[in-house]
Amino acid sequence: MPSLESTLKPDEVTLVLVQQAVTKHRMRYDMVFFKAVLAGLMLSFGALMNEIVSGGTPALSEASANPAIPKILGGFVFPSGFVLIPMLGLELLTSNMMVLPMGIASGQIPWWSLPINWLIVTFGNLAGSLFSAAVLVHYSDILSSEPFFSGVQAFASKKAVVPQWHQIFLRGIGCNILVCIAIWVRLGTRIKNGSSANGLEPIVIFVACSFDHVIANMFYIPLGIMFDTPSLSTANYIRKSLIATYLGNIVGAFIVWGPAVYFYIWNADYNNKKLEGTEAGTLKDIEAGYVKDE
Repeated sequence: MPSLESTLKPDEVTLVLVQQAVTKHRMRYDMVFFKAVLAGLMLSFGALMNEIVSGGTPALSEASANPAIPKILGGFVFPSGFVLIPMLGLELLTSNMMVLPMGIASGQIPWWSLPINWLIVTFGNLAGSLFSAAVLVHYSDILSSEPFFSGVQAFASKKAVVPQWHQIFLRGIGCNILVCIAIWVRLGTRIKNGSSANGLEPIVIFVACSFDHVIANMFYIPLGIMFDTPSLSTANYIRKSLIATYLGNIVGAFIVWGPAVYFYIWNADYNNKKLEGTEAGTLKDIEAGYVKDE
């Protein structure tokens, strides 16, 4: 089992996140886009595993059986794609919903960096997710047989057809609270032997609870449209799911970064805070690109 080597305090994690915001602000736009495309692709692999587990266990999904088991199993397999994003230093929208506002609140980056970054990363993540859904899954026919075909339809329906707009919005809030906590935990703890599982427990929770992640849904729901899910269209997806999840994820991120800004960035001692020893090394790693966010 990996052991903790050092742990950053909350105010020190805040400094690391601010430095990440500066790094993202300085990154060339073409690099941001292509990193976002790859992030959407990597995340879709975990989403695909979730589809396989959920669609491949129809007996367990029945209300009279054990419907919690596929949800929990999906929670455990989904991070297999999520963990690749920080390992490869890619750009994911939901993490940037926390990092960029903290950079602005600290005065380290201008306000206009946020809409530009979010716009580029949104379309990059979407491109990677659609490539995976269309080319790697739909056209390859890897889920075209039963029970997976019906499983894909049922999964998309539960994400974008059955729930109401406000329910999707609230699920988006819950999702990004947990995603941002995962980022915080991952940056705050340094693990001996380089464990890739560090900080992934909140990710398991949000998947098992069926909360809505705007980028994961860019794979799940378009795939459901390609599989002819009843009552699901591109217009319905954008109007009912994409907008609601996007806004919910923004609010969820604010619930994490808002208190951090109030407690640490706007604290009079913030500008005098110095990291020493291992903690200082973490900031240097961030600047060099060795420590990445989710």
